[in-house]
Amino acid sequence: MAEVRPGSAAETEAILTRGEVTQIAEVVAGSNRVFQVRLETEGKALTAVYKPARGERPLWDFPPQTLYRREAATYVVDRALGWGLVPPTVARRDGPLGPGSMQEWVAEPPEDATPDRGQLEAELRRLAALDVLVNNGDRKAAHLLLDPGLHLRGIDHGVTFSAEFKLRTVLADLGGQLVPEEAMADLASLLGDHDRLGVLQASLLRLLDRDEVAAFRRRALELRRSGRYPLLDPFWGRPFGR
Repeated sequence: MAEVRPGSAAETEAILTRGEVTQIAEVVAGSNRVFQVRLETEGKALTAVYKPARGERPLWDFPPQTLYRREAATYVVDRALGWGLVPPTVARRDGPLGPGSMQEWVAEPPEDATPDRGQLEAELRRLAALDVLVNNGDRKAAHLLLDPGLHLRGIDHGVTFSAEFKLRTVLADLGGQLVPEEAMADLASLLGDHDRLGVLQASLLRLLDRDEVAAFRRRALELRRSGRYPLLDPFWGRPFGR
């Protein structure tokens, strides 16, 4: 059975949401349990990353078994902005180990491929803006991938959307710099469109607490006002580990 054609986000979301898990294998990665799965439905198949809630290590500053929903919420924001930086991700209740997130697996690029430095720089700066919006508390270099088309993809968004400021990122050196005009235009367009913003907030409320969604809106308005990446502490503004 063939994999789904890359680039069809809606079709990918449908398979992630409804596909039957026909294969599962644990991936040794970090402190939480992660699985590579094969999903099949209606004659199509997809490789995905499954992060079950029951495999999450408890954190003192996040409600238990909510990290998988934050993974999905980050994708919802990225999709609303039209940036395509986060692989399609959904929250499912019927995973083989219970509720968890399902995210499209990012295949490696060709070994001899050379990324466009200008394009990569632009995508990194958009991703840094996304991290500000979702309040990413753990943006490591290992969470930055190149897909087969040599586009940047950001993964591992479980530690996001706290109502308290927790931004920690390997991209901290951007602090104080202007966010690119195109990214700011996308944000302003979203915030200025009542219908689109309402759909986004409704989607987030299905995944997050009300105060976390309100805090997201405040961050978005502040980023639109300032137009700059926040200045972070040289030590505490960077994640631990690689």
